[in-house]
Amino acid sequence: MYTVTGIRKLKGTFYQITIDHQEKIKVSEDLLVRFRLLKGSELTEEQMADVKEKASYDYGLQEALNYISYQLRTEKETRTYLQKKEIPLEDRHKIIARLKELDVLNDRTYAMSYVRTQIRLSDKGPSNLYQQLRKKGVQDDLIDEALELYTPELQAEIAARTAAKGVKKIRGKSYRETLQKLRMNLTKKGFNQDIIQQAVDQLDYEMDEAQEWEVLQKEGQKLVQRDRSKDNGKKKMKLKQKLYQKGFTTDLIQQFIDKEELNEE
Repeated sequence: MYTVTGIRKLKGTFYQITIDHQEKIKVSEDLLVRFRLLKGSELTEEQMADVKEKASYDYGLQEALNYISYQLRTEKETRTYLQKKEIPLEDRHKIIARLKELDVLNDRTYAMSYVRTQIRLSDKGPSNLYQQLRKKGVQDDLIDEALELYTPELQAEIAARTAAKGVKKIRGKSYRETLQKLRMNLTKKGFNQDIIQQAVDQLDYEMDEAQEWEVLQKEGQKLVQRDRSKDNGKKKMKLKQKLYQKGFTTDLIQQFIDKEELNEE
């Protein structure tokens, strides 16, 4: 026989009972009443096993309900959370099944809500949302269904807005490199090339020759100072390559080389 030698109230509707001054078990209020777990109560081995089994399930279910009460969660996230709480595998399966039965755990609902929220609050493209939902364990068919909410029109609108903000943040770059960085940024955010092209085409951004020349001179001066080669021919070749890689035109580069007197004698 086992004897309940102590009872302590925990947070919420749980209690901690002590068995034979040694083993401690967290039980729900419902379990406490159902098994009449009062101080001094005795339990058979069969009853003790039953209490442990139900206590684990009750505790895990309550923990899961608390976990998903703050925000929507996926099945994978909830399983991982229960595992960290050391809920046995069999109980985890039962708890997930119960949560689905109650419709408080639904990956389709989660995916739909996630996509709507990201469209409203973020500047992420559909590919990015797809990857994030995959990481959260949502099945491909549910992701595809949710992403139907992200219409091409919405993608174009968000990409254009993101591009307009992005171009203002890029400083000290050539016109071509600015657009290249902008395209890379939109690609990283998960937009496809058609949407990106639409966004770039809508930009109120044109080359300013005076500004382009000013930027080139700054970049060129840095490169000239770094290159300590005494051979003007090699120095000029390196300079041309690096400035071209930075998006400047060959005519403007040659103008700078002439100005710096780097042409071979």
